[in-house]
Amino acid sequence: MDFQLSEEQTEFRRVLADFVVREIRPVVREFEHAGIYPEKIVTQLAEMGLFGMTVPKKYGGLELSAVDLALVFEELSRGWMGVAGVLGSHSLACRMIATHGTEEQKTKYLPELATGERRTGIGLTESEAGSDLQGIRTRAWKDGGDYLIRGQKMWITNARHANPLPVLVKTDPEAEPRHRGMSIMLVDADTPGFSVSRDLGKMGYKGPETCEVVLDDARVPESALLGGVEGRGLQQALSALEIGRINIAARSVGIAQAAFDLAIGYSREREAFGKKIGEFQAVQMRIADVATEIEAARLITWWAADRLDRGARADVETGMAKLYASEVAIHAALSSMRIHGAYGYSTELDVERLYRDAPLMAIGEGTNDILRTVIARGLLSRSTP
Repeated sequence: MDFQLSEEQTEFRRVLADFVVREIRPVVREFEHAGIYPEKIVTQLAEMGLFGMTVPKKYGGLELSAVDLALVFEELSRGWMGVAGVLGSHSLACRMIATHGTEEQKTKYLPELATGERRTGIGLTESEAGSDLQGIRTRAWKDGGDYLIRGQKMWITNARHANPLPVLVKTDPEAEPRHRGMSIMLVDADTPGFSVSRDLGKMGYKGPETCEVVLDDARVPESALLGGVEGRGLQQALSALEIGRINIAARSVGIAQAAFDLAIGYSREREAFGKKIGEFQAVQMRIADVATEIEAARLITWWAADRLDRGARADVETGMAKLYASEVAIHAALSSMRIHGAYGYSTELDVERLYRDAPLMAIGEGTNDILRTVIARGLLSRSTP
C-alpha cells in the first residue's frame, strides 16, 4: 500500500496552496460577508484549466484522477469553501455528460465547459425531494419533436451561470420501479420557459449562488435528452454523485484543516493565567483529537477516490468518506471556535465562517443519515469475502 502522493501531485498541491494564499485568503472575508460573487477568482480558476477537471482530454479537458480532484477541492476549501463549490457542481455535471452523453452532446458542450466559457451545475433537488430523488415531481413529455418540461428545482448551485443545466425529470411518472421513468434533460440557459426565480438565503456557503429554478413548459429539442434514451436519468445522476461525494469529502477536509491551522496558531500566541493556552492539557486534548481525525478523514477520502480511479464500484466507499469527513469538519470547526473563545465567535476572524460552512458538508450530496443507510445496504448486499 502506498500512502504517498506522486511528485507531480505534490507539486500540483503546492501550486494550488500558493494560489489560495495569494488570491483567495486576502479577499475571502470581505467577499463572503458582503455576498460578492468571486468573478475574478473564478476567471483565474478557468485560466488554470480547472473547469476541465472531469472533461476528457479529447474534448480539451484535464481528465484528472479522482485523487487529483480531492487535492483541488481540499486546497481550495482551506481558503474558501464557496469557491470550491463553483467547481464542484460544474465538475459533477461535466463528468455526467462525458460518461453518459451522446457524441453530439459531448462535442457541443464539453470543449467550452472545459475552458470555463460555459459553466454548468446540476438540477436534481426539489422542495419535497432532496435525498429522495425518486420523489421528484418535475415532468417532461413529448410534444412533436420536442420535450416540454414543467416543475421547480431548489438549492441549485451555479444556476445563474449554468449553460446547460442538466435537469432530472420524470418522463414516465407511472413507471415501476420509479427510477425507470426518470431521465435527465440538458436545458440551455436561453430556453423559453426556463428561469432562475430567486437566490436562496443561506447561513454559510456564500459566494456561489444557490437558486430556485422554474421550468414553465420549457421547450427543449429531443437531442437534449442525456444519452438519447429515456429512463436512465437516476442511474446517470447517481454515478455522478460518487465523484460528488469525493468532492464533498475533500471540501470537508479542507474546512477541517483550515480550522485546525487557526486553532494551532492561536494556541501558540494566546496567553491566559501566565502561559500560552497551548500548554493547557484541555487545549492539547482538543488539538490531538482534531489532528487525528483530519488525517483519518484525508486518508479515507484518498482511499475512496483511488477506488474510483481503479474502476471499482465505490458507492459504499465514497459514502463512508463523505460521511466521516463531513462530521470531522463540523467537529474541527466547533473545536477551533472553542479554543478561540470569544474571538472565534467574532466576524473579524475566519473561524466563524468555517463554523457556518461546515454543516452543509453533512447535507450536500445526500444527508449523512441517508448515507448511513446507503452504506449499510451496500455492505449487506455484498458477498462475504
